Amino acid sequence: MTTLANQHALLTVHDRRVPLAWWMPGDHSGPCPLVLVGHGGSGHKTSSLVLDIVKRMLPAGVAVAAIDGPVHGERREVFVDGPVVRDEFRELWSRGGNVDAMVEDWQAALNHLCQNANIDQRRVAWYGISMGTAYGVPVVAAEPRIRAAVLGMWGTCRAPSDRLVADAHRIAVPVLFQVKREDALFTAAGQSDLFDQLGSSDKKTVEYEGGHVDPSGAQLDDIAHFLQAHLCA
Repeated sequence: MTTLANQHALLTVHDRRVPLAWWMPGDHSGPCPLVLVGHGGSGHKTSSLVLDIVKRMLPAGVAVAAIDGPVHGERREVFVDGPVVRDEFRELWSRGGNVDAMVEDWQAALNHLCQNANIDQRRVAWYGISMGTAYGVPVVAAEPRIRAAVLGMWGTCRAPSDRLVADAHRIAVPVLFQVKREDALFTAAGQSDLFDQLGSSDKKTVEYEGGHVDPSGAQLDDIAHFLQAHLCA
């Protein structure tokens, strides 16, 4: 696979550091579609979840970008991942999650990327499960340049969820919503309820074996196929 090395920028939105990474296909003619990836709680912008989809998208001629979530990655004074960050995020979410700030940060990142003539801002999609859905639902609801979204592995069973439900109602783009049967963090009812709240008339939910871990196998295949179908047709 021929690729360009990942590129980095440190944006400032109000007084917040917004670390951004992106990957461009090595061989492309004309502007590329773009997938924005919201990583999971305890991860970061170059975690395995992000790199797994980078490996699938670049050969298809699709660029990929990610930012560090709040209390994650380079937003911290000292980098750390894993349970410490996961627990800090859970505490942050219980207080409201800084959702508006994350929406602003993602829109600033997308604005930055769209200054690149090799990015096609008419073909942008979102992929984010778990924490990537907690923030992804508000981002997709707010950002008109996003034309399709992969969401899931989150539910209304984790409070607070009023803002999440309100934003879910505003989503009108096609959605693939993924659920894991043995998910120990989110109930089946809570995940089903979030799916039902999505306003899109073009949405489907798919269940996979396993617990609350990064997508692999058929789940990852379905993500890649969905994104390519909506960006490369």
